[in-house]
Amino acid sequence: MTSGTGVEIRTVQGTVRGRTEKGLAVFRGIPYARPPVGELRFAAPQPPPSWDGTRDAVEFGPPPPQSGPFRTPGGIPGTDWLTLNVWSPDAGGSGLPVLVWITGGAYLAGAASDPLYDATLLARHGLVVVTVNYRVGAEGFAELAGAPANRGLLDQIAALEWVQENIARFGGNPDRVTLCGQSAGAGSIATLLAAPRAAGLFRRAVTQSVPGLYTTPALARDIAATLAARLGGTPTVASLATIAPQRLADEVDALMAGLPAHVDRWGRLARSGVPFCPVVDGDLVPDVPWRTLRDGRASEVGLLTGHTRDEFRPFLVLTGSLEKITEEDATTALRAFAPAPDGERAYRAAHPGASAAALYELVHADVLFRVPSLHLADAHSAGGGTAHLYELRWPAPALGGALGAAHGLDVHLLFGTYSAPAARLLFGEEPPPAQALTLADDIRRSWASFAAHGDPGWPAYRVTDGRLTRLLDAEVTTAPYPEDASRRIWEGHGVEPFDLT
Repeated sequence: MTSGTGVEIRTVQGTVRGRTEKGLAVFRGIPYARPPVGELRFAAPQPPPSWDGTRDAVEFGPPPPQSGPFRTPGGIPGTDWLTLNVWSPDAGGSGLPVLVWITGGAYLAGAASDPLYDATLLARHGLVVVTVNYRVGAEGFAELAGAPANRGLLDQIAALEWVQENIARFGGNPDRVTLCGQSAGAGSIATLLAAPRAAGLFRRAVTQSVPGLYTTPALARDIAATLAARLGGTPTVASLATIAPQRLADEVDALMAGLPAHVDRWGRLARSGVPFCPVVDGDLVPDVPWRTLRDGRASEVGLLTGHTRDEFRPFLVLTGSLEKITEEDATTALRAFAPAPDGERAYRAAHPGASAAALYELVHADVLFRVPSLHLADAHSAGGGTAHLYELRWPAPALGGALGAAHGLDVHLLFGTYSAPAARLLFGEEPPPAQALTLADDIRRSWASFAAHGDPGWPAYRVTDGRLTRLLDAEVTTAPYPEDASRRIWEGHGVEPFDLT
C-alpha cells in the first residue's frame, strides 16, 4: 500500500517501507540472509530474521568487504552485507517479468549500492528489477577448513530463494525470473546454470562478458594458506574469524601485489591477477559450465550471452601498459594462455604482422572473456537449450576512442547511468553522444524483451545456421560470429580451471 511518498509491502519476514521515485516503487537494503559475522562468519547464508512493525527500506545496505582497485563505497555502516534492492513499476500489480542483477568486480569487489546500477531506466521497460549484494574476496571464495566452498554463490542462491518467496508482493512473477550480470556477475550466473542447487530458481539468464576464472580445490587451498600465513594464521574458520573483515580484505590487496612471485606454483592464476574465483568443488560447482551444460541440464533456461570486442583494452590503456608491451611479453602470454600445443603459432599465423601489444591484448581478451562467452553459447546450444549471442563493437568515447569497445561499456549502456563516477573512465566528462543513447535504448529494449518473452529480437545462435550474432554498433546488425580467427584457434580446446603447476 502507498502512504504519501512511502510504499509499504508485507514480505514473508515483515513489512518494509520504501518510497516512490520517478514513478517507481523503490526499496533498498532488504536483508535476504542474516549478517555473516560472529558465529556465522564464513558460514553458508542463513535465513533472514523476521521483524515486527515496519522496517525502513530507503538506504542501501553496506557493501561486503572489498579488495582491489575498484572498491565500491557507500551504504550505511554495518554488517548487513547480504541485502538486496527492488525497483517496481507496479508494486500493487502482479505478473511482471523479474530481472535480478548480479554485480561484477573480479570476485573481489562490487556492490549493488554503486550508482552505476541504478535500475530506474530498466524498470521503466516493465521489469521488476532486483540488485544483490553477495560476499566477495576471501569472505566469499577463500577455501577454508570448516567452511563451505563458494559462499558468494551460495549467497546468490539465497537471494534467488528470497525472490521466489517475496517478489510477487512487489508486482513480479516468480516464474519469470531472469538472472543478469556482467564479468564476475556473468561468471556467477554461468556457474549457477550448471549448479544443481540453483535449478528452478530462474527461467532465463543474461551473461555479459563471462570470465574464464575457475580454480581447482588444491590451488584454492594453497592460496588460502598463503593468505592466512601472511596474517600469522592458518586457512581455517577458527583462525581467520579472529581477523576483522576489512583487515582480511586489505591483506588480499597485498597478496595480489605479490602474485607475480607465485607464477612458478600458481601458474596462469598468478598471471590473471585474480586470486579468488569459483572453486570447482564437484558439489555446488561440478565443473566449468562449458562442459557441464552440454548434457542438457539447463536446456529449459533461455540464455543471452556475449562480450565486447576489445575486452582487455582498458586494462592496458588505463594503466599505461599498452605502449610498454614487448615481444617477450607477447610470447610469454601466448605460451601461458593460448591452447596447447600450437596456440602461439596459431595466433601468429592468424594475425600476421600484428604487433606484440596487439597479440598480448588479443590472447588475454580471448582467454578471459571472449572464448568463455562463446563456449557458453556453444555448450548451451549443444545441450538442447536456446542461446542468443552478441558482440558490442561501439567504442567508448573517452580518450578519443582509445579504449575501444571496452570491458564494462555494455553495463553503462544497459543502465544508462552516465553520471556514475565509473562512467568517466569510458565516457569522459562530456554528455554521452546521440549514438550512445540510441544504442543504449536498443540494448535495454532487447534485454527487456528477452526477460519478458525469451526473444531479444534476433535469431538464436546455432552452429548449423552460421553462428548468427547481434553486432551492437552505431548501426545494429546481425551477422556470423565476427571473431572467427579466435574461434578456430580455440575449437576443441576448453578454458580449463586454474591449477597448481
